[in-house]
Parts: sequence; C-alpha cells; structure tokens
Amino acid sequence: MTRPNVVFLFDVDNTLLDNDRVTADLKRHLEQTMGHERQENYWAIFERLRMELGYADYLGALQRFRVEHPRDPQVLTVSHFLVNYPFANRLFPNALDAVEHVKQWGKAVILSDGDVVFQPRKVERSGLFEAVEGHVLIYIHKEQELDDVEQRYPGDHYVLIDDKLRILTSVKKVWGARVTTVFPRQGHYALDPHLLKSYPPADLTIDRIGDLLRYDLPQLVAAAAREL
Repeated sequence: MTRPNVVFLFDVDNTLLDNDRVTADLKRHLEQTMGHERQENYWAIFERLRMELGYADYLGALQRFRVEHPRDPQVLTVSHFLVNYPFANRLFPNALDAVEHVKQWGKAVILSDGDVVFQPRKVERSGLFEAVEGHVLIYIHKEQELDDVEQRYPGDHYVLIDDKLRILTSVKKVWGARVTTVFPRQGHYALDPHLLKSYPPADLTIDRIGDLLRYDLPQLVAAAAREL
C-alpha cells in the first residue's frame, strides 16, 4: 500500500515557541526602561494595531509609539531588545524533536501569521527556519490562504498543529477529513475557557507539543475521520 503524501503544518507562537514568555519579557523590559505609564501606552498602541491589522506587530507598535514620543531615546533600546531577542531560549521542550519526528513521514512547514520583519526574524533566530529546511509560510490571515498553501505544498493529507481552536476549526471546515487538526494546550489562547467553549474540539488534543512524539503516522491520519 502506497503511503499518502502528508504535509505537516506547524504554527509558531505558543505552539513551538512560548510567545507568552516573550511578551512577559518585553513588558518587563518596557517597565524597566520607560516606566509603567509608557509601558501601558505601548501595549494600548499594540492592541489597537492588532485590531487594525489582524495580527501582532511588535515593531509596528513601536514605530507608532515613537510618533507619540519622538524624543524618548529608550525607543532605540526597545528596538534592540526585540530584534536581538534570544528566541531559541523560548522554544517549548521537545519542540524541535516534534518537528524532526514528523519529518520521517512528510514535509514539515511553518504556517504562521505576522508582519514581514519580526515574525521571520523570530522563526530564523529560534532555529525553526533551519529545522523545517526553509519551508516557511507567513501570511496576514493564514486560514484564508489555504489554496496558496495547497499550491505550494501539495498533499494527500495535512496535519495542522496550532494553539488556536479558531484557526483549527476554520481550516477543518475547508479541508474536512483531508486534515488532522492537532491542538496543543499551551499559551493563553489554548487555556481560555471562553474560547474552549466557542469552538468544537480538535481532532487531537495534546497537553504540550512534545506529546506529538507519542503518535505515529497512522494514528495522526486516522484522527481526521470527521468533517464539520
């Protein structure tokens, strides 16, 4: 029996990399360098920009912060902190092992949302770019770009690993039984009780990304036998 061509799609933030800790580190750095009031001002700008763009843009928020505070020299300090952040230290335990584990059965691809500077930088500096051999897709709204994903990475079956049930549900509605949705319960989105009640469960729920090591290909493919 011929083995199906399977493509494994990995989200980044709070799936392979602990972005909640990155955010906490940035908040602490802002507090120390700029003070509490301006730290809160930055996050207010950040949230407004996220609502406008539909994704997190840390550097874009810093640019807007600079417009409001053009004489604050600490803006450059924060920029340096972000651009040179040691993202490899924030990978979840066994994240790289999980990527290597699935590569024995098919191509591993990063499928992420984000800006065109900071998000690619995060993927590269964390070691994820090398781990997936350069197979990286970063969109504005990835769940709306599935036709492009299929064109670039054709597959008989897909396995999508993502910490957001909203994304998993959206992709499942399009690909149906052709995709296995895997939900690692890591990060604030994955633990939000309101969000957990708002969407149907994923095909497979795991406590942490390292738990993927316990599954073989037949188990992952078989878990997809449902459609929304």
